Amino acid sequence: MRDELRTASFADLDTITLYRLLELRCAVFVVEQQAAYLDIDGRDPEPATVHVWVERAGAPVAYLRVLTEPDGLMRVGRVVVAKEARGSGVAGRLMAAALEIVGERPSVLDAQAHLADFYARFGYSVSGAGYVEDGIPHLPMARAA
Repeated sequence: MRDELRTASFADLDTITLYRLLELRCAVFVVEQQAAYLDIDGRDPEPATVHVWVERAGAPVAYLRVLTEPDGLMRVGRVVVAKEARGSGVAGRLMAAALEIVGERPSVLDAQAHLADFYARFGYSVSGAGYVEDGIPHLPMARAA
């Protein structure tokens, strides 16, 4: 069975899919990376938010969301890949889909520092000072229109 790329607004997510997407985010961000924070931040149900994920055998193995900030800037966030799917190209597939959504608009993301080169392949460059969030070094990155 091949991987399937999916996109949806929050309103179009069925409850099982939403549950599995949040489960994936929690498994990686909270459990694996030991970052105890409120992942459910109120941004998922915003009407302009686009959820993008890759399903393998009917279960999500990678996910990200594209947000529209109040100033119109696009933000790519919550990029996550299940441990068993890392190195399979699903993150690149997600980012390509995110850039289709973003289009020619400028966009930003907050990258874990060790992934800066990965995001640079998609036109992002470091746009400010690094910082540590939940014990993990991060870099703000931006992509011009």
